[in-house]
Amino acid sequence: MAAKVTTAPEDADAGEAQAADAKPAGGFFGRLIGKITGMGRMKMMIFGGVALALIGGGVYGTMLMKGGDKKPAEAAVAKTFHHELPEMMVNLSAGNDRPQYLRVKITLELENEKTIEMLKPALPRVVDTFQVHLRELRASDLQGSAGLFRLREELTRRVNHAIAPAKIRAVLFREVVVQ
Repeated sequence: MAAKVTTAPEDADAGEAQAADAKPAGGFFGRLIGKITGMGRMKMMIFGGVALALIGGGVYGTMLMKGGDKKPAEAAVAKTFHHELPEMMVNLSAGNDRPQYLRVKITLELENEKTIEMLKPALPRVVDTFQVHLRELRASDLQGSAGLFRLREELTRRVNHAIAPAKIRAVLFREVVVQ
């Protein structure tokens, strides 16, 4: 059987004293790591928090310095103008089934008053193109948000074609009813 070797308490104290007297190798970072590992848990947490705060402050300051010469974005929203079209009611393409109707109220979103002036003489053409397109639709074409999105895009394209070179921003639906 192997004999157990135990050290006397005096020998243990002497070894710890020698380890404490020896300087950690590695220069500045070695001494820093030695001090950190010798700290208590609370001191390490405080030191880590201060280090993170300094690093975060440096990053924040750098970001401010890079963007400091730029003006902040204006909070004002671009001015828009709206023009309401008359309510339209059309028969939908339904085949042999009972007739279905679409009632729609539309508002056009415009960028400026000049576009409104260009729209007024072309309004009969715009309403006519809307009527023709809406009569081609089936009720299934208008189901869900995807159907209304496709309709909005097609109507926007038709208005922009009718009033070219002017353009509208969007077609807005105030009411869409399929009966």
